[in-house]
Amino acid sequence: MREHGYEVNVTWTGETTGIRDYSRAHEVSVEGKPALPGSSDPAFRGDRDRYNPEELLVASLAQCHMLWFLGLAAEAGIVVTAYRDRATGTMVEQANGGGRFTSVTLRPEVTVHSGHERLPELHEKAHHLCFIANSVNFPVTVETAQSAA
Repeated sequence: MREHGYEVNVTWTGETTGIRDYSRAHEVSVEGKPALPGSSDPAFRGDRDRYNPEELLVASLAQCHMLWFLGLAAEAGIVVTAYRDRATGTMVEQANGGGRFTSVTLRPEVTVHSGHERLPELHEKAHHLCFIANSVNFPVTVETAQSAA
C-alpha cells in the first residue's frame, strides 16, 4: 500500500474583536500554486465572493469523480469531448452550532464520440474508486447524463 501526503497552508490575519465583527477572509495555498481566496459561508458572516469550505468539499468530490471517470474512459478507448458537473451538497446545522453534510449529489454531463453504453459502468467504477468519496461519512450519489459529440 502506498501512502501520499498533502500540505496545504491556510492563512488568516486580523483581530477577533468580537464574534460578529472579525473578518472570515483567508487564503488557502499550496507551495508553487496560486492562492485560493477563502471565507466562511455567507450564512456564517462570510464573504460570498470567496470560496468556503463547504463549496470546496463538494468541488473535491466532483473533481475526484471526474478525474477517475476520464482516466477510465481513456483506458477503455472512449473519447470524451466534454464533461461538466452541477454538483450539489446538503449540510444541516445542529442545535449546538455545529453541523454536518448529509449528502452530495454529482450530476456529470458527458459528451462522447461513441461508447455511450459503457458510461454508466464507468461512472459506477469511478464512484467506487474516488479517494474523496471513500473518505466521507455521508452518501454521495451520481446522477448521469450523456450526449453524442
